[in-house]
Amino acid sequence: MRSKLNCGTSRSQHFDAMAETNTAWTEDLIRFLQTQPGVTAVRVDPGAHKVSIATLGRVEIPGLAEKLAATIAAVEAQLAARPASKAAPGFSLRQEGGATVIGRETCATAESLWLWREMEWPEIKAEPTPEDQEWRTLAVLAAICAVAGISGALAKYFLPELPWLAKGLFLIGLVTGGWDAAVDTWENIKKREIDIHFLMLAVAIGAMFIGAWGEAVLLLFLFSASGAMEEYALDRTQREVSALLKTSPKRATVIQPDGTEHVVPVEELQLHQRVLVRPGEAFAADGLILKGRSASDESALTGEANPVEKNAGDQVFSGTLNLWGAVEFDVVRLPSESTLQKIIRLIQTAQKLKAPSERFTDKFGTGYTYAVIGGSTAMFLVWWLGFHLPAFTNTPELRSAFYRAMTLMVVASPCALVLSIPSAILAAIAWGARHGVLFRGGAAIEKLADINVVAMDKTGTLTTGELAVVGYESFPPGRETEVMELAYALEAKSEHPLARAIVRDAKARGVRALELQDFSNIVGQGVRGKFGDNQAMLGRRELLEAGPLAGWAEKLPPASPELSEVWVVGKDMLGRVLLRDQIRAESRGVLAELHRLDIHTVMLTGDRRHAAESVAHELGVAEVRAGLSPEDKVHAVEGYRKQGKKVAMVGDGVNDAPSLAAAYVSVAMGARGSDAALEQAEVILMHDRIENFLAAHRLSRRARAVIRQNLTISLGVVIIMVIATAWGAVPLAIGVAAHEGSTLVVCLNSLRLLFGRNA
Repeated sequence: MRSKLNCGTSRSQHFDAMAETNTAWTEDLIRFLQTQPGVTAVRVDPGAHKVSIATLGRVEIPGLAEKLAATIAAVEAQLAARPASKAAPGFSLRQEGGATVIGRETCATAESLWLWREMEWPEIKAEPTPEDQEWRTLAVLAAICAVAGISGALAKYFLPELPWLAKGLFLIGLVTGGWDAAVDTWENIKKREIDIHFLMLAVAIGAMFIGAWGEAVLLLFLFSASGAMEEYALDRTQREVSALLKTSPKRATVIQPDGTEHVVPVEELQLHQRVLVRPGEAFAADGLILKGRSASDESALTGEANPVEKNAGDQVFSGTLNLWGAVEFDVVRLPSESTLQKIIRLIQTAQKLKAPSERFTDKFGTGYTYAVIGGSTAMFLVWWLGFHLPAFTNTPELRSAFYRAMTLMVVASPCALVLSIPSAILAAIAWGARHGVLFRGGAAIEKLADINVVAMDKTGTLTTGELAVVGYESFPPGRETEVMELAYALEAKSEHPLARAIVRDAKARGVRALELQDFSNIVGQGVRGKFGDNQAMLGRRELLEAGPLAGWAEKLPPASPELSEVWVVGKDMLGRVLLRDQIRAESRGVLAELHRLDIHTVMLTGDRRHAAESVAHELGVAEVRAGLSPEDKVHAVEGYRKQGKKVAMVGDGVNDAPSLAAAYVSVAMGARGSDAALEQAEVILMHDRIENFLAAHRLSRRARAVIRQNLTISLGVVIIMVIATAWGAVPLAIGVAAHEGSTLVVCLNSLRLLFGRNA
């Protein structure tokens, strides 16, 4: 009887956790339930991409998956809206962990009869944005214009007795081909401005008045087709940012101090929260692995094709994919300041910053448009009043002054000229973003092509910045194994770079792990512990010189200048571990190629001269300047600039930031470099790949060559056609084809940078 009494009672519950639930998409789910009487409840977990439905018993509903897919599309599209406070009358709303359950109001007994079935989260294809659609729309309009124009020409030739048919088809072509130009022209006129769209419409309308309908359609077809090509090129450059944005996760699973899991939007993550990432999920923020072992796919972020192994203590990056192991990580950088977001901002900024030559054509293009209109008007008066040509009437033997003025306006229009530089710059930025080179604007692309000196930091640039063990020595000789064991035991719990190198080498060699007691730090010098009844110590040479071994320690041989040393003291035994910063395998090839290009190379480093010269000799660096402070590096760069040299400075650390700022063009190693270096850099080499510098340099040189080709094509066609038109030798159709053809050629030439091999 109790169940009957409870059936009429509303069971709607509201929790504080509903702050994550969205008004719009809960209403969508309620509408879905209203249209599906066989479904009693829906459970949706957007964070985990899980969806389940409940029915009273096993009920088969035809087309349920397809009907649910439309609702889930709305759920995914609206997750950013504000929370709901309650469900619509007749429905209950509650939170179960990260999932939201919406069902018909009913009693507890009825709910116990629900049969839950988990369904596959529907794959929803995102609707193209208006910007994505623009080039497609222009292409469709151009295609209709072409078909209408060809049909009109055929009707005019084969059906001369039906002139209205040909003109009707031509009119369709004019409307579709000129639609986009008309929209842009109207917007500009409202702002009291005119541009090349106005020119094209003016010429098309003028051609209609003199009976050149076919030429008018041809003009607008080629103009709309070149516009579609321009928009397509721009769309391609935007896709790299869109791809990065799509990899950015939306929700994260936070592990609370009591061990419970809570799904939250990534925007609400806080520093040092513990986040769980399951296989197949993306890391929601930059962090350090606390627990678990896996590998991540960092290709979208860094261009690294191979999975990167991740263990406790390793760094992970927002937007990269966790491949196979469940791991927990500590948030070390807020999502808004993550490596992924920094890269996205860099690309977006780069696409807005214009190269010097591009700014010139922008200014030149606006004034040039007015000059074309004024010049064409003046030439109309000259031909009409000066040479006494018919004003508007064409004859088979003589073209009118107005016809010639229209042709002149077409051939002199600056369409191709205005597109010459930005199309190449945007294509180069897009190619670089896809291949691990980020340019902070078009100026960086132009400047990098002009360099004749490359200055490089040593540590982290020519070398990896990671120390590696190159050998062990014992005094007396023969006890190297004991040195390895003690060094491993004493450094096992340390996170110092030297310690990481020693532990990594010991594990690779399978060194026995000793248990030490009374472990402690010796401030500024090293560590110590007890092995049995004997003391063991590890540290700098100064550790020996201050103790009872001081006299003997002075006679110990120094390490080679390029090596670092760590001393180990045990029972009746003294030894040391020798380490060296690892040279990047690719550095030698990069420097050899720079020398082949007659680019001078110089190492600017704060390291000791012997260590710097050893690396420089091994790699083939032309000049070495060692022992430099950050100020000294700046003076070195400025010295080259005073000699008329154009210096590219390549660095990665905070100490490189001043010299990066002083260089003609600044290059930072890796998106993981210091914030100070990234702030100053105009070019960023992803994934710490020094070989990407060559790719960037080749790309900049190709971009410069393409820009010059584009300018030659656009200006050359204009000059030739203007001269030919002034002599009256160019039909309007030929002028249209030459002008719009040059615009198409410029766009296609720039797209070679996007699709070609630049490295």
